[in-house]
Parts: sequence; C-alpha cells; structure tokens
Amino acid sequence: MYADSTAVLGPLAHLAEPHSYDLCSEHAEGLTAPRGWEVVRLVAEFPAEPAPSPDDLSALADAVREAGRTRRAPDDTTESPTEPGVTETARRGHLRVLRAED
Repeated sequence: MYADSTAVLGPLAHLAEPHSYDLCSEHAEGLTAPRGWEVVRLVAEFPAEPAPSPDDLSALADAVREAGRTRRAPDDTTESPTEPGVTETARRGHLRVLRAED
C-alpha cells in the first residue's frame, strides 16, 4: 500500500499482483522498509522449505527422460540455427537441449 506508506509481509500470493513480490524466508525475515513506513507482518515465522514430494521427483524424472529423447532439429530457418555437428534433442519453450555429434 504505497499511498499508506505500509509494506505488508505475508504468505505467498496465489495470483500475480503488481507491486507484489515473493521472497524466500531469509529475505522475508530481513525485510526493512523506508524511514517513516510501517511493516505489517501477517505471519510471525516463515516455514522452512518443504522436502521434495514423490510427485515432485516423478515430475523431474519425467522431464529428464523427455529431454533425453533424440529428435531432429526443426527445418524452420527463422529459429536460431545450430552449429554443424550439433543436433537439437529437445525443446522446452525458449530452452533447447543440444547434443554434439562425434
């Protein structure tokens, strides 16, 4: 609440909000506000990072398997070309997995 000179610190947001930032527990605990501002803390203590669940580990394993599958580079020349001897094996959004050929 900029007009009220108040910084509110609480749980992680479920939706993206302008002027709202997600902080790790270390930075949330060390948060300070400009002189004259009030800091409202909605939670006294921030929980530690949870351990990975079996679902998280399965999703990671699936992503690694998918990235390891070999596929041909696209024929579209508008995308960034790979160097000779390099094959694109996977793509996730703007990220590419490249394999050097012997």
